[in-house]
Amino acid sequence: MSLLYYKIIGAIKKINRLANKAFLKYNKIMKQKVLFINFGGLGDEILFLPAIISVKKEFQDSEITLALEKRSRGITNLTNVIDNTLFADIKGKKKYIELIRLLFKIWTKRFDIVISSGSNKFIAVFLFLTFIKKRYGYNTGKLSQILLTKAVDLNKNQYAANMYHDLVRPITNISTELPVLDIEKKETEPNTVLIHPGVSLLSIKKHMIKTIPAQTWAEVVDKLSLAGKKVILAGGPDDKETIDIITAKVPSEKFINMYGKTKNLRELAELISSKEIFICSDSAPLHIAAALGVKTYVIFGSTDDKKLIPQNRNIVPIKSRECKCPLQPCLWEKRQTTCETLECLNISSDDIVDIVMKKNRGV
Repeated sequence: MSLLYYKIIGAIKKINRLANKAFLKYNKIMKQKVLFINFGGLGDEILFLPAIISVKKEFQDSEITLALEKRSRGITNLTNVIDNTLFADIKGKKKYIELIRLLFKIWTKRFDIVISSGSNKFIAVFLFLTFIKKRYGYNTGKLSQILLTKAVDLNKNQYAANMYHDLVRPITNISTELPVLDIEKKETEPNTVLIHPGVSLLSIKKHMIKTIPAQTWAEVVDKLSLAGKKVILAGGPDDKETIDIITAKVPSEKFINMYGKTKNLRELAELISSKEIFICSDSAPLHIAAALGVKTYVIFGSTDDKKLIPQNRNIVPIKSRECKCPLQPCLWEKRQTTCETLECLNISSDDIVDIVMKKNRGV
């Protein structure tokens, strides 16, 4: 019986491979309705963009729909590659009702392809229930291998954008290394440093601390100003408490306060593009700066810089020189929340300014 079972599974996989090849050959010139599913924060959506862009290049007349959380809807301000959006609040108390509602919406759209991130075993079942012909997701076991057109091996030990891009390898040979943002890049203003100190309130509420205290940020602003830099401070609604502390501690003549003056992510991205140096936490603005190729310095503590930034000279991680925690980086893979000591974020303002000034001089 077991031998017969494996023969059947092997036959199903072979049929899927042949059908997939025929699908690509016949449908490349046809208009495809493609559904991408990626639930996460705004940073995740930016990192997911290269996969979407590569599929759009493969099927140039395709109609792209992205299913995501409402908190990340700002992604549509950064790109023109997404034609439609579907929303589901999967982090709320009614997540299963939300997923059922999402299914009903999907059934009415008649998609040709669905591509979903996430390593939960339930995802393969959900994709199967969409009744979309071509289904791609991560390999989470035998069930995913049976229910999906292609179950893609999940490799978390790489830049997250590449990890997401692996999902579309079965349908395109096109590679998009970094997110591409559809914004108007500004001319770089010399000797400028833009600081975006905040992180999302949701991460703070969940006790996922990923940045240094506001007091340290205030010291960074003050010291960079004394070093002759033109310092600009920016932030969104989630950053009000941090910005208030900085503005209370640093004389207003030492920096330009742009807090609240960027109305959306597009305007923030344009502001980032115009500055010589950008300093931030592990948050969505980091991924915007990486996409724009701006020289960026990022505070890293509990998260893994090797997975969250491209390995190029434009992005420089700033980490504690004193942390000896054997679990670092710990967040998500080893812990779901950060520890109380936060030894990994023991980073002084002197260390930050020293790294920024030395790297900027090419030392």
